[in-house]
Amino acid sequence: MARTATAKVIALRPADPIAAVGGALAALNRHLDRCALAANTTKAYRARTRAYAAWLGQHAGEHPDAFVDQVGAEAAVTAWRRHLIATKVGPSTVNQALAAVDLLYEIGAGLRLKVKRARVPRPGEPDALTSKEQGTVERAADRRGVRDAAIVAVLLYTGARAEECAGLDVDDLALTARTGTIRLHGKGDEVRQVPVPAPARERLSAWLRHRGSEAGPLWTGQRGRLTTSGITQVVLTVGDAAGLPGLRPHRLRHTYATRLRQGGADSAQVQALLGHASLDTTARYFRAGVAEQAAVVERVFE
Repeated sequence: MARTATAKVIALRPADPIAAVGGALAALNRHLDRCALAANTTKAYRARTRAYAAWLGQHAGEHPDAFVDQVGAEAAVTAWRRHLIATKVGPSTVNQALAAVDLLYEIGAGLRLKVKRARVPRPGEPDALTSKEQGTVERAADRRGVRDAAIVAVLLYTGARAEECAGLDVDDLALTARTGTIRLHGKGDEVRQVPVPAPARERLSAWLRHRGSEAGPLWTGQRGRLTTSGITQVVLTVGDAAGLPGLRPHRLRHTYATRLRQGGADSAQVQALLGHASLDTTARYFRAGVAEQAAVVERVFE
């Protein structure tokens, strides 16, 4: 009696989409461990892709082919995009999440997705402090002590991002009585030298006299170097004391850029000082608000 050959059956789709996304996550994490993305970007990509994996776990029955081909993958990611928008996630966060998941599929499944991004409204006038508010903030920081005064001065007078401020070492400063520069380590291993004007030089010099000039982290607390969240907490505390609850480092950066523009700096100069990769990002500081436009008209036609 002849033996009947049994053909091998190849499944067209994985039996367990959760296993597929788990394998993709592992591949992405290995990739992120060796790539040159900024630390904050890497952290965000890991968080966003984990969130996508969790969502897919809850909707695996609706998207069993999420890791089979481009059609199935794009259908799943588009549904996740709708979920994010429905939960009132901001457009910029949605787009960062989609960029992370694009990389997840490229590295983990060899697929290049084309999912429509969320529309990001054109930013309006930056939320800069008024001159009066800035003065109040600086006085509140001075009352907090020499370290916090110096931190706020760096943010206000060099435009440093919170993470750039947290990463400063003593060796990143070059100060004299009349001049000063600070070396900021920005996104994507970008390093820039920024002039330090007199108000910040004075407060930094006072802090160095208190701290000592030995090498090491510029800002220290009870547990060593201040982290980015530590810098943010300093600014929040100063803001509360100044009657500006919710004040964050990025608003001080907006204030720096706005003062530069008001003082006559052109867009290329502001871009270089802020460390922006694109002039499009810098352009928002050149859109004056209603109050400033009214003041210009009054001044011209008085």
